[in-house]
Amino acid sequence: MSGSSSRNRQKLLIAFGIIAAAAIIAWQFLPDSSKLPEYVASGNGRIEATQVDIATRIPGRLQRLFVDEGDLIDAGNPVAEMDTDELQATLESAEANLNQAIEARHLAEAVVVQRESELRLARAELGRMESLVEKGHVSQEQLDRARTALETSEAALQASRVQVASARAGIEAARASIRKVQSTIDDSHLNSPVGGRVLYRLAEPGEVLAAGGKVATIIDVTDVYLTIFLPTAQAGKVRVGSEARIILDALPDYVVPAEVSFVAAEAQFTPKAVETRSEREKLMFRVRIRINPELLNAYRDRVKTGVPGEAFVRTDESQPWPEQLQVNLPNE
Repeated sequence: MSGSSSRNRQKLLIAFGIIAAAAIIAWQFLPDSSKLPEYVASGNGRIEATQVDIATRIPGRLQRLFVDEGDLIDAGNPVAEMDTDELQATLESAEANLNQAIEARHLAEAVVVQRESELRLARAELGRMESLVEKGHVSQEQLDRARTALETSEAALQASRVQVASARAGIEAARASIRKVQSTIDDSHLNSPVGGRVLYRLAEPGEVLAAGGKVATIIDVTDVYLTIFLPTAQAGKVRVGSEARIILDALPDYVVPAEVSFVAAEAQFTPKAVETRSEREKLMFRVRIRINPELLNAYRDRVKTGVPGEAFVRTDESQPWPEQLQVNLPNE
């Protein structure tokens, strides 16, 4: 028994030794904030990315879903498709109404031609009557009838022209109805507005969704950032667009280039996620450090959110970056 206990103690000592050595090696790769120049400010945080919810504009039944959680997709790729059978029937009805309105316009235009011909005849007849009245060949009553026929023809022509305008308005209304239905059908095909990774699949085919029902959540892998908090003395010297560096805990060997994309206008108490109590008790300014989208596009299959890390910014941009914060990226 004593020999077995001795061997177990030896195994434990070896295990502890390996863990301690690994910790020392990892610690050596991480920049020591106390050894950085005074003009380099730093803060810890976690990698975040913009999340986009793919949702329906109208209620309906989800017919197909084209993505799974974890899929990497490009902007414009189809995500889901709603059932459009009823909408297709409505579209066919709107198209039939358009055809009917077009035929109504043709008929109204033909009536206008007819009324114009009748008006020309009535004018000619009135001219003859006026000539004959002067010669005493026809009565005044016949002349009055000719004038009445002319006025009737003019009114009929005006009415037929109104019918043409009404038919044209009917055509425009039918076309607007078609555009409305077609737009709704187009909105039933849900595409991703951003390139990224599918974070959640929130519905399944066959489910009936309300307007605004979420189908999936996409992480935009080209809009990745890390949020840190800096005290007033440091935040006041940091400007939007300044160069920055990010080192992730999971990849301590590499230094990722970034830039300051946001500096809060008001100070706030730092959240509980900040590691030290002294920092949480101070009023700090929130600063967002954003990784270049072109760089992210080259490593888009490696982007993961929630990874802890540390960001560094220079409060004096005329000073060079320290050696340990020179850009160093993994091979693609």
